[in-house]
Amino acid sequence: MNRLPLLAWCFLPVALAAGDSPSNWTEGVKVSAIAPEAQHHSIHSYFNTSPESPDGRWILLYASTTLDGHNGEVRIRERATGQERVLARNVTTEDAHRAACQQWISGGRRVVFHDLRGGRWVIVSVDVATAKERVLTSGRMLSWGQPGGDIVPIYGPHWAPGENRDLELLNVETGAIRKVLTADAVRAKYAEPIQQRFGDRPISIFFPILSPNGKRVIFKLATPAGGDFRSKSASDREMLIGYDLEDSRFLFCRAKWGHPAWHPNSKTLINVPNVLIDSDTGAERAIAGLPKFPGSHPCISPDGRLFATDTQLEPFGGKKGEWGVVVGDLDGKEYRILHRFGNAHGAASWRVSHPHPSFSADSRRVYFNVSAGQWTELHVAAAAAQKPAASTSRLAKL
Repeated sequence: MNRLPLLAWCFLPVALAAGDSPSNWTEGVKVSAIAPEAQHHSIHSYFNTSPESPDGRWILLYASTTLDGHNGEVRIRERATGQERVLARNVTTEDAHRAACQQWISGGRRVVFHDLRGGRWVIVSVDVATAKERVLTSGRMLSWGQPGGDIVPIYGPHWAPGENRDLELLNVETGAIRKVLTADAVRAKYAEPIQQRFGDRPISIFFPILSPNGKRVIFKLATPAGGDFRSKSASDREMLIGYDLEDSRFLFCRAKWGHPAWHPNSKTLINVPNVLIDSDTGAERAIAGLPKFPGSHPCISPDGRLFATDTQLEPFGGKKGEWGVVVGDLDGKEYRILHRFGNAHGAASWRVSHPHPSFSADSRRVYFNVSAGQWTELHVAAAAAQKPAASTSRLAKL
């Protein structure tokens, strides 16, 4: 297979395992349910975070026996044995789409999530070794950090942020909260596009996502719309803004959020429809040669070689309601549909659970949700054993 092209403005060198190749996803891929015996939903939170612990031992999931998936437990499941431990019970979520936003942090020593308790949102961390729980803050919700660090970005509820309109970073080790950017500063910087999109309505910083090195962040903006928080009318949310935390400077502003995810180089973003974005400028470069993937939530493997995404399969000859998970290389020449499945059922939440594929830390497994039956179930696709470096086997274009 040809080597991936070096983009002038983005890719940094990435160390790869000898013989690692996308061709390992061509045949011999094993797809299985994480908890096939379960009579409950088992949901991975989002494509910006992996449910597998950094050391590969545990799988983090949200489990619920309610039809809508709005109440349940945060659990970890040992990959080798299938044994589960409950880290938190009676957890209330905003929806089944992102569940409790549960994610690994502190190198896998902790799990952090948010929960609605007594009518107020709280952010909670749990020590994996001791199961000791710690409520870190209230009146805020959790967004996406990086599993190797201690920092997670937080925000005020998008439908009612109150005083918590700004970008804040929470240290789960110390409990300290640091305000790094105000919503007023964002409006002052990008007055014209914000006026065009939101008018004079109040805005808050919403859904921040930290870069892998923790030095940059992307976020969207939100304004309350007056609806119930479990409805599409809760708020109006849009735009894609980049900010450099290390240098305290704005990077770019785009009108549409899409579904962005960071490249491991912390400089590049992948987004729909099949584009790579330079976070220094916001300039985009199309990944030529790829078909459109409707419903896409793309992510890039930690080794920087591959992308994965989910997609509706009607354009690929599938039935209505059939979805698939795709893996391919970033030059757009090779890709493969790893698994096809019905996705019209599962958790009956007002916001449905999408597959949201994400890679393991070693780039050898892709995790995704499947809503083919009564329960939304977490699945994993495992690549075949590594082939020799000289292999010319290529991903099938299906």
